[in-house]
Amino acid sequence: MVGGEFDLVVGLFARSGHGPPPGVEHIVAEIPDGPLTPGQIEAVQRLARTVGGAVRDGRRTLVRCHSGYNRSGLVAAQALVESGHEVGAAVALVRERRSPWTPNNGTFVEYFAAGLDVARLLTGLEPTPG
Repeated sequence: MVGGEFDLVVGLFARSGHGPPPGVEHIVAEIPDGPLTPGQIEAVQRLARTVGGAVRDGRRTLVRCHSGYNRSGLVAAQALVESGHEVGAAVALVRERRSPWTPNNGTFVEYFAAGLDVARLLTGLEPTPG
C-alpha cells in the first residue's frame, strides 16, 4: 500500500484500496504483462517521459505494477532511456536497484533490444487474429 511518501505514483495495475491517498498525483494505465499493442507501447513511452520529467523536477516518484518486475521495470528503464541512458545501462540500473529479474518478460526484453520506437512499429505490422 502507498501512503503519502510519493509525489507521483504511476500504476500499471490497479487494485482498490492500495492508494495513494488523495493529494498524491496518481496516473493509472493498465498495461498487460505480455505482448503489447502499438498503442500500449506508446503509452509506456508517454509514461516514461512523465516519470523522467518528474524525477528531473525532484519529485518522489513510484512506478508500480502487480509484482514490480515487468511492467514497472519496462517504464522505469524506458524513463532512463528517455533521460539519455543507453538501453543496456538503463536495464542494468533497474535490475541493480529493483531486482536482477527486472524485467524478466522475454517480450519486454525484445522490445528493449529493438528500441520501443521500432517495437511499436513492428507490432503494428503483425496480423490480427481472426
